[in-house]
Amino acid sequence: MSQEVATRDAYGDALAKLGEVRQDLVVLDGDLSGSTKTGVFGKKFPDRFFDLGIAEQNIMCAAAGFAMSGKLPFVSTFAVFAPGRCFDQIRLQVAYNNLNVKIVTTHAGITTGEDGASAQALEDVAAVRAVANMTVIVPADGPETEAAVFAAAEHQGPVYMRLGRAKVPVIYKDGCDFKIGRASLLRDGKHAAIIACGVMVAEALEAADKLSSRGIEARVLDMATVKPVDAEAVARAAEETGAIVTAEEHNILGGLGSAVAEVVGETKPVPIQRVGIRDVFGRSGSPRELMERYGLTSKDIAAAVEKVIGRKSQLMRR
Repeated sequence: MSQEVATRDAYGDALAKLGEVRQDLVVLDGDLSGSTKTGVFGKKFPDRFFDLGIAEQNIMCAAAGFAMSGKLPFVSTFAVFAPGRCFDQIRLQVAYNNLNVKIVTTHAGITTGEDGASAQALEDVAAVRAVANMTVIVPADGPETEAAVFAAAEHQGPVYMRLGRAKVPVIYKDGCDFKIGRASLLRDGKHAAIIACGVMVAEALEAADKLSSRGIEARVLDMATVKPVDAEAVARAAEETGAIVTAEEHNILGGLGSAVAEVVGETKPVPIQRVGIRDVFGRSGSPRELMERYGLTSKDIAAAVEKVIGRKSQLMRR
């Protein structure tokens, strides 16, 4: 996984490719096209690109109008602004009407880095996951981002996709067979399962390597679709490994960890340990510094696996 690509860069390239095959595609941005990378599409298809300025609420309403007119709108801004500044418009204009609007945000999570807490969206997945009709996708790398963009375009209904600012390791070097609602098994294992999304997938794979050297074989699932979560894959992991660790670059409340825990609680209750932001705000620092400070590294995931296996062993002795 030596090659690194930012998921936002992959998004810009994917939009340009999608624009060649979907004449109904329009792209909307809020004065951030250089950062969200929608400018790549804008340069290639200027007549289908709309920069509406710093007016996120209006942008969502415009996207709803485009969708009602038969267009396929992709809307982009930073994750702190959508859903942050326009939750009402997302909920009522887009989701309530089940419109075909694709909201793709960048600069999500703690790896936004030096911009600090005000720019680090740590609760966006929880917010949109609770909205009816909304599909929520958090790709792990560049190839999965491109595949997810094309899948979102084919999906009927609103989609929220969460992308990052920093470069991340490329996992799917030979392309990604992404399908909405289906987890990808990246590594099998019998002692525990690590279920991760976004930047944490690479950390999960590294953690599994560390654990293997200690005689612990951990299954790794890339749960890129947080909603609808792949309940079958989660239940199977619980049944076959008996211990689960979730890993996300998001508040542990309301995101992937919560989605997995809900499935496990209703199907096959087993010990769960959640790795993520522990209900606090971020701070300024380099992405790696912040990953280490907030316990989001492969070392932290490996420690969580060992802890949850210990809990499993205690239950088995009862």
